[in-house]
Amino acid sequence: MIIDAIKKINPNAQVTVRGSDINTCEIEWHNGTTPISVADIQAQLPIVEFDMAMEDLRTKRNKLLADTDYLALSDNTMSAEMTTYRQSLRDITNGLTTVEDVNSVTWPTKPGA
Repeated sequence: MIIDAIKKINPNAQVTVRGSDINTCEIEWHNGTTPISVADIQAQLPIVEFDMAMEDLRTKRNKLLADTDYLALSDNTMSAEMTTYRQSLRDITNGLTTVEDVNSVTWPTKPGA
């Protein structure tokens, strides 16, 4: 996660990080990469954590949508309940601003096909 935070500040940073605690890890900067302060890296960690939580949420959501994609083919008539379920999945990321929001998402219940 530390490298992800560094890459948010400088996407071209060439760096090696040994350890996972920002307060005790060893950061080695390569090929003239300007070092970034620990405070600046720490400031990015909550953003990286949120981005990772959202990525996990979207992965699960996309799998659930893919599991019902066959119902949306033109030769099928999808039930209103399934249409609502799929729209709820698409909308599940709306308004999420914190990791806590992401972790407390209530997933819609899949209706019978």
